[in-house]
Amino acid sequence: MIRTATPDDVPLVHAMIRDLAEYEKALEEVRATERDLHEALFGKHPAAFAHIAEDERGEAVGFALWFLNFSTWRGVHGIYLEDLYVRPEARGGGHGKALLRELARICVERGYERLEWSVLNWNAPSIAFYESLGARPQDEWTVYRLTDGALAALGAAE
Repeated sequence: MIRTATPDDVPLVHAMIRDLAEYEKALEEVRATERDLHEALFGKHPAAFAHIAEDERGEAVGFALWFLNFSTWRGVHGIYLEDLYVRPEARGGGHGKALLRELARICVERGYERLEWSVLNWNAPSIAFYESLGARPQDEWTVYRLTDGALAALGAAE
């Protein structure tokens, strides 16, 4: 049901990223190309990893894209789940849980102590799903982000 993504999966992952962005009402923000994804996942220095969820017919119905983070307090790596997506027609079939279980298994196997991700505040179905697995929101933290002009301006500052 869950397998590691291969280079042949890049177009599929790219399409599902676009589907996810559309669901999150942010399709116009997707700039990544298939080439970008291929380089990030399978290039000379991979920076991200992906797993594919398949249904009983072997059809890809979801993906998880993740990368390593690091906890200075714990002194070990963890996994940051950038995107988890299951196609609407396949939801409720256990694919999302299986993807998260695989990432948790990797954490345990490698001695990583955290599996973290973000969820939009309005995404009640996903929040309920994550909490049913034992995940808890980190309400005391606020995510900040620099992009586009603000990032360029700060990076160019002397």
